[in-house]
Amino acid sequence: MIMEKKRMDCPALPPGWKKEEVIRKSGLSAGKSDVYYYSPSGKKFRSKPQLSRYLGNSVDLGCFDFRTGKMMPGKLQKNRQRLRHDHLTIKGGKPDLNTALPIRQTASIFKQPVTKVVNHPGNKVKTDPQRATEQPRQLFWEKRLTGLRSSDVTEEVLRTMELPKGLQSVGPDSSDECLLSAIASALHMSSAPITGQTSVGAEKHPAVWLNTSQPLCKAFTVTDEHIREQELKVYQARRTLEQALMADGLARVAENTRDLLE
Repeated sequence: MIMEKKRMDCPALPPGWKKEEVIRKSGLSAGKSDVYYYSPSGKKFRSKPQLSRYLGNSVDLGCFDFRTGKMMPGKLQKNRQRLRHDHLTIKGGKPDLNTALPIRQTASIFKQPVTKVVNHPGNKVKTDPQRATEQPRQLFWEKRLTGLRSSDVTEEVLRTMELPKGLQSVGPDSSDECLLSAIASALHMSSAPITGQTSVGAEKHPAVWLNTSQPLCKAFTVTDEHIREQELKVYQARRTLEQALMADGLARVAENTRDLLE
């Protein structure tokens, strides 16, 4: 490849700095040029960031054009306007002054509190009287979880748990799957007792008389007998797990002993 090199002084930089323009005379990129700069000691710089890191604060390169080697104040003003426009675009209108903590809308087994980080804890935040009142809630939002299935590592769909017969759903097109999601969400997001829809009108006109703080099920009562039945099931499950772990440990000891004897 044939190239033509032109080296000249650069008045925009300190004395002794040279600008070199390499023009390509042949090949597919014929006519294009590359610009390099040389320090008084002969060090070569291929880009403006390299030049800026080397000079540091000794020279302000904010309006320096790397290709022409000249200071262009208009370029600095355009860059500032572009940065200001990008900053306003990212903000996107009025800031959200709502200080209420976000609430998870998904069912979860464990309690997962949300921590709100404030950059300036000492600042006082004015309360908005319009936001101080309780905001309306969407009815039957639990139906958005309908159709979701959990699967294991082999992508096999897991069997859903069966609800007691005493739990009956309320609302249009309600199902056991939707009821399970509603109860799990209520247990996760609310600290109040879960009693179901106690109003009789909720069964006839759920869109009017529905209590949004309670799951989509009829009123139910948990008795001491129900609690004892669940305790018995938990005890039996733990005993079965203990026996399985003990049998597995004995099998491993027997296998290790057999390997040592062989």
